[in-house]
Amino acid sequence: MSGKVKSINKDRRMQKELRLLSAFIVLLSMQYKSTAQMPVTVLQKKLQEYNINLELLRKEHPNHRKMPTIDFYLFGMGDRKKMVYKNGNLVDAVSGDTLYQWNINNEFIVPSEYYVYLKTTDGKEVHIFENEKGVYLEQGRSLKELSESFIHLPDFKGHFFAPVLKVLHHEILINIIDGKPVPNFFVYKNPWYRDATLMAKVLQQTGNLHLIKDWIMSIRDPFDRNNHGMSEADNLGEVLFLVSLVSDVSHPVVKTVLDSTRQFIKQGADGNYLEGKTDYALHPVFQTKWIKYGLKSLHLPDSFYIPKAYDSYSSFFGGITKPSMLPVPVLIKAAARIILTSFGRKTIFSVSKKE
Repeated sequence: MSGKVKSINKDRRMQKELRLLSAFIVLLSMQYKSTAQMPVTVLQKKLQEYNINLELLRKEHPNHRKMPTIDFYLFGMGDRKKMVYKNGNLVDAVSGDTLYQWNINNEFIVPSEYYVYLKTTDGKEVHIFENEKGVYLEQGRSLKELSESFIHLPDFKGHFFAPVLKVLHHEILINIIDGKPVPNFFVYKNPWYRDATLMAKVLQQTGNLHLIKDWIMSIRDPFDRNNHGMSEADNLGEVLFLVSLVSDVSHPVVKTVLDSTRQFIKQGADGNYLEGKTDYALHPVFQTKWIKYGLKSLHLPDSFYIPKAYDSYSSFFGGITKPSMLPVPVLIKAAARIILTSFGRKTIFSVSKKE
């Protein structure tokens, strides 16, 4: 038997095993539906299902990079309090204060269920978990709310890679802090409009746009100025698109954006296009695509033409413009970008640094 045939058979066995695991988990979940915590047997199966699912995804998308395994987990999706669990400690992720501490014999971190299970040295069980209502800590018969606010957490039912998509969705929600969408809340204080557009589209598709609505309504500067204060031309279309999600042309920043486009307008053979700096380089195709899409999103007149030129950033625009494919492709693109900028986390796809 050839190596290729063996690989195909192995993948089929993994897919069959995954389907059987999923069916088993559904039955167990129905049995324990009334309880807040998950039994260890369910958690073990869920973790096994996730690992198999992740391995199949990596086989389908082999261009991934290996990252060191660091056993920690972040709680606090959306506007909730940010906390990090690692090695028996639950810590405030912003202040660094230790909230809870346990001496542990065993732990299960199940990313696809937003769940950490601990077995302490004195035999006690500890459950830390997050759901649509909030983040909770359960020890014995004591259930404590650590942070509460409602968010939508779709299960991506019907999609083969549902467990991984749930984890990627977590990556997006965990990086909303103080109502702002940032690439990595440990590193960045301010949003980047390019990343924010992808995150916002995912939030719209998953019913969580309310989490950043106030931030979008507060935008007054058409440039995020994160690259050493530079006015980046693609920001103009990105801001218009963001505004279109929660408001209309009456938003104060719209006029400022339209006025700001003049400094980037170039005359081409087929008409006007935008050309300016994005990440310290000229990317006229990418920038013109964004202004056209932003104008279209707000139903504003568009007289721009996409220049016929090579632009290494051009393809990075594609995921946002195909609603029929959402939320899966945009979810993956946005979360992959966030994962890539995170410290010590495993990533699934290799994303160009020029994205």
